[in-house]
Amino acid sequence: MITSSPDHQVKRFTAFHALPWVAHAYTAFGAVLALAATLAVFDSRARDVLLLLSAATFVDATDGWLARALRVKQRLPGYDGARLDDIVDYLTYVFVPVLFVIHEGLLPPGWELEIGALVLLASAYGFGQADAKADTTDYFFTGFPSYWNIVAFYIYVLRLPLVVNAAVLAVLAVLVFVPIRYVYPSRTRTLRRTTLVLGSLWAVAMLIAIWRLPRTNGPFLPLSLVFPVYYAALSLYLHARDATTKITK
Repeated sequence: MITSSPDHQVKRFTAFHALPWVAHAYTAFGAVLALAATLAVFDSRARDVLLLLSAATFVDATDGWLARALRVKQRLPGYDGARLDDIVDYLTYVFVPVLFVIHEGLLPPGWELEIGALVLLASAYGFGQADAKADTTDYFFTGFPSYWNIVAFYIYVLRLPLVVNAAVLAVLAVLVFVPIRYVYPSRTRTLRRTTLVLGSLWAVAMLIAIWRLPRTNGPFLPLSLVFPVYYAALSLYLHARDATTKITK
């Protein structure tokens, strides 16, 4: 009977257990991007901040695919990748965008701490909810899913009155606590293909709009608003549909 040599077994064991850490390191790289974005905030490099946050969003959108491809849960069951993902997401989707909005002077003077704290605390609650991501009849987020990086982008480029900016942030922070179901773009089954296509086009339009900053003219900014409107409409429709279904039952 031919058996593998001990050295070969050690090499195979090492490779087998090293692969999951590649996926976790990829997820953790989002924190590095958050740090780079923070430094860019203090250097007043707005375009770089938004580009780095976009890169972090790309990492977040693809790390799950990598984790499944490398069978992370089976190979490294003792490490909680979901917790790591939430930590990084809080930095890139919440903390850095709030810091960016405050540093750029996009809130009424004297209200920066209050509005910023409201967003941070609301999102901390949202991230801690056990049912924040549910998968009953369809995948969805419960409560506003803390897309503060996107909100920060539009607040920055639209240059609305400071009071309006504060009101938008406050309303969305309150909506974190309201159990409305929001589309999980990569997993909600209803119209998933349409959502992915429109979402991809939106991402391209946003990246072009960010790259052209500080110029905000041209068609890319208006085009980028199509997907958020579609996303909100679909989320409200699915929430109403599911609520009606429960009532009729």
